Amino acid sequence: MTGQEDNSGRVPEPSRLPPVTLSGVRVVLVRPKIAANVGAAARVMRNFGLSDLALVAPEADKDDPRGRLLATHAEDVLEGARVVPDLDAAVADCALVVGTSARTGGLFRRQSAGPPEAILPQVLAALAGGPVAVVFGPESSGLSNEQVARCHYLIHIPTDDAHPALNLAQAVGICLYELCSAWRLRAGPPLSGPVPADFAAQEHMFTRLRTALEEIHFLYGDKADALMHALRHLIGRARPTEMEVKLLLGLARQIRWYVRHGDSFTEEGP
Repeated sequence: MTGQEDNSGRVPEPSRLPPVTLSGVRVVLVRPKIAANVGAAARVMRNFGLSDLALVAPEADKDDPRGRLLATHAEDVLEGARVVPDLDAAVADCALVVGTSARTGGLFRRQSAGPPEAILPQVLAALAGGPVAVVFGPESSGLSNEQVARCHYLIHIPTDDAHPALNLAQAVGICLYELCSAWRLRAGPPLSGPVPADFAAQEHMFTRLRTALEEIHFLYGDKADALMHALRHLIGRARPTEMEVKLLLGLARQIRWYVRHGDSFTEEGP
């Protein structure tokens, strides 16, 4: 590994590079099936200084000896992994949620998708606002469309077309390497900025907004899911703050109120 040149043209020693402190990054494995993959993912997390691991409805037992064998020097990461029932529970407090997918086609996967080096700098920018999740799907199927729809961005690791699917732990390793590389290139801590609302608050807002838009038939029929997906990404990419989420909740509430009471109003003249 080589360092960056400074203004004098000299390349600093690796030890002088800014330390990697990515403790706010959470690795989320959705329904992992193979204990060895979970153990290997824990080990590569330790390689890059991460320890926050969440397992969503895992089929693999994190205490399986086959997983512990591949978690050498990262047993504490494996032991400390949180087991939760669904993706919402794993990322409820997160300021940003980034998914991963070997597939990029179709409505749910073509928006906000890109290679690791394009997407992961967004993770660094969001760290000032709270935890950030990088989500990996089951070995056999990857993330579902519903789970992808809950992600602000989607990472696609370019591979050979004949064999596009990576091993789970390999995908984790590639993403974390790119994340740490982006951190070093910044040569400093994440930039500060407006703090986005957490995932749970945004999901509450999207639920209320969808109900309101269904009541005025903006969301109606076969295209309802597609329109709502596009709206989620439009708002999600803006990383709305808590105040902005409350504003959208107010909009949804007012739409629903008008649906029920609007006919009783008459417009007053000047």
